[in-house]
Amino acid sequence: MVWSYAFNHEEAIHCFDRALELDPDFALARWGVAYAIGPNYNKGWEAFDPVDLAASLARARTELGLAAAGRASPLERGLIDALSARFLTADPDDTDALTAAHRAYADAMAALAQAYPDDIDVVALAADALVNVTAWALWDSRTGDPAPGSRVVEAMRLLDGALQTPAGRQHPGVLHLYLHAMEMSTTPQAALPAADLLRDLVPDAGHLRHMPSHIDVLCGNYRDSVVANLSAVEVDRRFVERQGSLNFYSLYRAHNLHFVVYSAMFEGNSATALQAADELATQLSPELLAIESPPMADWLEAFVPLRVHVLVRFGRWADLIATALPEDTALYCTTAATIHYGRGVAHAASGNLDRARAERDLFATAYDRIPESRYLFNNTSRDILAVAAAMLDGEIDYRAGDHDAAFAHLRRAVELDDAMPYDEPWGWMQPTRHALGALLLEQGRVEEAAQVYAADLGLDPTLSRPCQHPGNVWSLHGYHECLTRLGRDAEAVIIGKQLELAAARADVPIEASCACRLQSPRCD
Repeated sequence: MVWSYAFNHEEAIHCFDRALELDPDFALARWGVAYAIGPNYNKGWEAFDPVDLAASLARARTELGLAAAGRASPLERGLIDALSARFLTADPDDTDALTAAHRAYADAMAALAQAYPDDIDVVALAADALVNVTAWALWDSRTGDPAPGSRVVEAMRLLDGALQTPAGRQHPGVLHLYLHAMEMSTTPQAALPAADLLRDLVPDAGHLRHMPSHIDVLCGNYRDSVVANLSAVEVDRRFVERQGSLNFYSLYRAHNLHFVVYSAMFEGNSATALQAADELATQLSPELLAIESPPMADWLEAFVPLRVHVLVRFGRWADLIATALPEDTALYCTTAATIHYGRGVAHAASGNLDRARAERDLFATAYDRIPESRYLFNNTSRDILAVAAAMLDGEIDYRAGDHDAAFAHLRRAVELDDAMPYDEPWGWMQPTRHALGALLLEQGRVEEAAQVYAADLGLDPTLSRPCQHPGNVWSLHGYHECLTRLGRDAEAVIIGKQLELAAARADVPIEASCACRLQSPRCD
């Protein structure tokens, strides 16, 4: 069950199968197989490929049928009956029935939790069933109200009650779910105590060691996020030594390194970000991506080009221009498009507009080859790279001297970035406002830039909570410059102190919110 709570479902099934080898009449182990093989918060029914879906439905229904005749206590029988509601249909093509069964399972588990309010596992499983009704769409991040159809309020009632007990504060499932339930709320900081309880609770479960970082990054704790994920990466290396890399858990190993890259970029730590990006790209071998069921290329290939984003973040233009395309641009289609984007930005910043425009054309061609099925967690590669297209247009027009067109493109990039479905890390790796603010400052449009940075830092109500990046060194630098140039000296002192602390961990000089700003900052 710990592996299930840690979202290493294949390992959970392996453990349940071993239990059944020793005791075929152990009904709860059969329930466990059915539970672990079914949908979960990161893999809803719609994310199953046809082969995987048919096989998972068949196995779950078989195990639950055998469990019905096996040895079980009344409570365990209740778990088996409730889970059976999730698998009422045997038809993998009946999406309406699968969706209805999701809700029926949540109803059954809510009732079971009411009947067994003191059983912490039942409470955790009921909360899990409730949040999965609208996974990754729990709250309206603008209003703080539940999203349409969400049952997160019921889930929170269970989880809050559990966290009032010693057992709940030591339960990996309760803590894991609580972080997911709170991360897209308007008050993610309320989950910091739960995040701290989970950090070292299950030392050998990489995903659980990683999970506190979902809250850390939303609260500006970028260093804590890096540390949590590096710990998870180390644990995952041991898992690979035992079980190999050709399994679905490779998604979670990639996720941890993705988080390292994202968090290290926010704190200005180029060495850590580059090292993590390189390790991640090495993990995602053609052998792994060639697995067809589940379609690992669709799940994982978009992680490969993270190094491009790091190089853009830190203005490594020569390295970007020298970046080679993958040999197999069909398999690595997101990677190819991202490289053309990075080269285009580098050429624009270097003043070579003809080469930048050529890369923009190559980017457009590569973008058209990306299938709709290719995605990075909750966002498709095409939606993510639509931001790249607007950014690249803006960079080229800006260097060509057409500032009005450039800022229109950059503001469009901001709109696309803000409109992405919730994800952590966010779908676009470097906040688009960092480039917009930097170039507005370069043109002396200080008031506008100040508004951009205040929004990014979450100092005004412009953005929904998940789109804010509190305390990030880049926007602190830009906002401090704005305040100084505007004569808002008292505010500048406060932001300056925050900037001093944030910049202390950066391994590069922080001279602008984006390396695309080529002129040295000045104070008027």
